[in-house]
Amino acid sequence: MHGQRFGRLCCGLLALTVLGCDPLGMPVEGSSGEAPAFAEVQSGLTQVTSFGTNPGNLRMWTHVPASMPANAPLVVAMHGCTQTAAAYANTGWSALAGSLKFYVVYPEQVSGNNSTSCFNWFEPGDTARGQGEALSIKQMVDQMKATYSIDPSRVFVTGLSAGGAMTHVMAATYPDVFSGAAVMAGIPYGCATSMTGGFSCMSPGVDKTPTAWRDLVRGAFPTYTGAYPRISIWHGTSDFTVKNTNLTEGVEQWTAVHGIDLTEDVNETVAGYPHKVYKDAAGRALVETYSLTGMGHGTPIDPAFNFPGTTVACGTAGAYVLDTDICSTWYVAKFFGLDNTDSVAPTVSLTAPGNGSTVSGAVQVTATAADNVGVSRVEFFIDNALAGTDPAAPYAFTWNSATAANGIHALVARAYDAAGNTATSSTVTVTVTGGTSDTTAPTVSFTAPTAGATVSGAVTLAANATDDRGVTKVEFLVDGAVVGQGAAAAQAGRFELSWDTTAYATGTHTLQARAYDAAGNSAVSASVLVTVARTSASFTEGFSANGPDNAGWSLTTWALDASDQTGSTGSKSILGAATAAFNTVTRTASVSVALTANPRLTYWRKLDLSCANTTASAAFRVIVNDGVDTVVDSAVKSGLGTLTEANWTQRADLDLSAFANKNVVIKFVVTVTDTSTSNLSRSKAWVDSIRVGPQGTLSPR
Repeated sequence: MHGQRFGRLCCGLLALTVLGCDPLGMPVEGSSGEAPAFAEVQSGLTQVTSFGTNPGNLRMWTHVPASMPANAPLVVAMHGCTQTAAAYANTGWSALAGSLKFYVVYPEQVSGNNSTSCFNWFEPGDTARGQGEALSIKQMVDQMKATYSIDPSRVFVTGLSAGGAMTHVMAATYPDVFSGAAVMAGIPYGCATSMTGGFSCMSPGVDKTPTAWRDLVRGAFPTYTGAYPRISIWHGTSDFTVKNTNLTEGVEQWTAVHGIDLTEDVNETVAGYPHKVYKDAAGRALVETYSLTGMGHGTPIDPAFNFPGTTVACGTAGAYVLDTDICSTWYVAKFFGLDNTDSVAPTVSLTAPGNGSTVSGAVQVTATAADNVGVSRVEFFIDNALAGTDPAAPYAFTWNSATAANGIHALVARAYDAAGNTATSSTVTVTVTGGTSDTTAPTVSFTAPTAGATVSGAVTLAANATDDRGVTKVEFLVDGAVVGQGAAAAQAGRFELSWDTTAYATGTHTLQARAYDAAGNSAVSASVLVTVARTSASFTEGFSANGPDNAGWSLTTWALDASDQTGSTGSKSILGAATAAFNTVTRTASVSVALTANPRLTYWRKLDLSCANTTASAAFRVIVNDGVDTVVDSAVKSGLGTLTEANWTQRADLDLSAFANKNVVIKFVVTVTDTSTSNLSRSKAWVDSIRVGPQGTLSPR
């Protein structure tokens, strides 16, 4: 109720006059009744209904691009008042995620917490570590880490207005979770703890000393001694809802937190707007600002700008998603190091203790590290277990060797830069004396695949192992024989190994993991039985006769076409064609498919997407529906011009593992919108040679 009181009184500020209603998505199949489903497809978001205890009662939406790599980054993006998660996806974060391969989480406020759907950035119960909405957002990150392979050193947060204020909150309360933050028209952490204070922070703003601002952040997690997130702050000079004095106060807060001065090290113009950068003594950019001359309240985008290497535009302009000829999403992604332009790994070496030395008691472990951009942190490992972290040079930690077992131990240092590049030092071995005798074996549990699973192709074997002195290695066994040694994953205590099932006969096989510690103690996990299925593709469609080869197709708005990818006489493809004048037209072909474990999709296509004017758009999408539509592949043309594939193009090995062992509907959709001219815009697609099956079974064709 506290949030509702403030939400009602702020209705003309951070609510109704700040952020407008969610821009409408295009309708599906020409029916207004189906528009919400298409809005779900258009945003590419999937709701996660269970994550932690969720004390803040927020909703969690995710965007998971196809074919994600291991140890991918994660961006948390928060909307402003009256907006939704889907509305904030119009800023381009989901679109960019597909290109740069990172996950996106969109927290969403509910009216039961705040009548205008503002995050409660002003309520102490929602802005403290371990409480309320702040904890709910952190639990969303935890859920993503548990579900996907997330690099914990590359988790970032951004947001607009109330979401921007909440971005400050997350950076202050969970610096151990977030490596960077980007604030769009937000308010510094701790500015308000009441309704009246909230009004003052919004306008005219609150003036505090840098030290006072710093102490608010430091007080949010008083025992924390690690590195704080890097901060990018964006604000319009003509923002009369949240005054841009909050940019200045935000700079004072975070430069003080980072212990750097208020004199900018870079003062330049980017896309016509002033850009300042504040660096530390090592040259690392820790705080930056974009002062957007003449811009009001919103997130700046540039729909005329295509993300580099793609034909995907930077967002869709709408209420408080402002076309200002600068793509904040792209520049923030670069600031976070998500653009992958920095491929140079750091260098790191252990400098003490010396290799082969004998140690006892408190041991100072030190390392040197360097990077072409900057080292973000150095981690120290004893017998493969993380023992210490240092975010700044000189890199060191104190190891109490008296708690280790007598005998030989292995020391390693690992350095990270902001782009996620890593390097590991050479191993230093030392002999501990004056330690303890270790007779306790590790604990180990086999976690993936699960018992009873059907597997094929390349499969990741995973186990969790812990030991009071540190796990030295984990072996994986198939039918009692060791097949390899697992590598330590980003998640603490997790070890993984890729297993090629094609070398094993179809049928049941026994999987186990064996963990060792430095004293030679070992333990074996419980056995897990899985079934290897060396099968061909479970679904193959070539339209080789007078119609589909498989039952379950709906082709009411698509047609068979003589064009054929294989070149076989008499074989056909399917053609979807939509044209529009003053309207939106959608055409869908769909088929029901029962998916196996580790499913992948391969198909061939030709496209002809043509827009007759600058406001038109044409799109082709592949959608998987398991109760909710999820886009797994797409091509979009926005604005005057064409996107054409004159020759057949293969789209290979698209990851459908999120739908493993489910009955789904696969849809091929063409959509075109042209609402401002009688000239015809069109969206045409030919599709052929569709195959769906387990990973490793879809050989090139």
